[in-house]
Amino acid sequence: MGKSRNTRRGRAAAETVVEDVDGGRAELVPDRDRPRAWSLLIDGAPQSHVDLDDPAHLSFEYQRRLGHVIDLAAPAGRPVRAVHLGGGALTLARYLAATRPRSTQQVVERDAALVQLVRRELPLDPGARIRVRSTDARAGLAKVPDGWADLIVADVFSGARTPAHLTSGEFLDDVRRALAPGGLYAANLADGPPLAHLRGQIATAADRFAELALVADPAVLRGKRFGNAVLVACDHPLPVAELTRRAASDPQPARVEHGRALADFTGGAAPVTDAAAVDSPAPPPSVFR
Repeated sequence: MGKSRNTRRGRAAAETVVEDVDGGRAELVPDRDRPRAWSLLIDGAPQSHVDLDDPAHLSFEYQRRLGHVIDLAAPAGRPVRAVHLGGGALTLARYLAATRPRSTQQVVERDAALVQLVRRELPLDPGARIRVRSTDARAGLAKVPDGWADLIVADVFSGARTPAHLTSGEFLDDVRRALAPGGLYAANLADGPPLAHLRGQIATAADRFAELALVADPAVLRGKRFGNAVLVACDHPLPVAELTRRAASDPQPARVEHGRALADFTGGAAPVTDAAAVDSPAPPPSVFR
């Protein structure tokens, strides 16, 4: 195991922290523009960005889009009960704790060594009600009581790919079981041309939920490049107009697809089952250059 660290974290010239974790080589890289902000990379792939002085700051575009969903999951400031499948540097859990004080959160992150690294180097606010479980995302979800969660966020990648067992209708059945009436599900998906994985995920969610929306860069939706898309699903009308406004005004504007346009985008793709599920596509090497 290799490690390079600066134990005097208050010093301006902070050093990169490098440590082997269960999922590969983790790096915590200091943000030169923000004194106590860090980016987490696993095997060179960017995973999270955290600003300890401003946990409401979301640097990565896909995390800002998930942040919009968190903002719209309930009236502003109201505490919620949330489950995060995939933890990374706990960016979204920190964001929710900052924007919705007194919320209760469960984070399921399989990589126990990564959790230890993040807790040590990027400590959580001791007042935040965040419980972290080191187990598989689907196994952790199974332990969430029926109807407990107002919000479930799935952001799980292993080797830059979402594991197959987190892409199926059976997985979404357990998401529905754990959601409270009126609860919201959001997933970070990654795909590139020909977008077969993304279309299959939309079809799977449409088979389980009454309302869907998809937030993504227009170039990704056109199949021009590999990238992230945020899928939102629930059984009540979504705040599509406000989500669209926020996505369009982002520093990296995104488009929101909903209703008939989203159904047309799916193009007749079939829902995914456990028996047929495969990992999401690996990103091309150029994505992280």
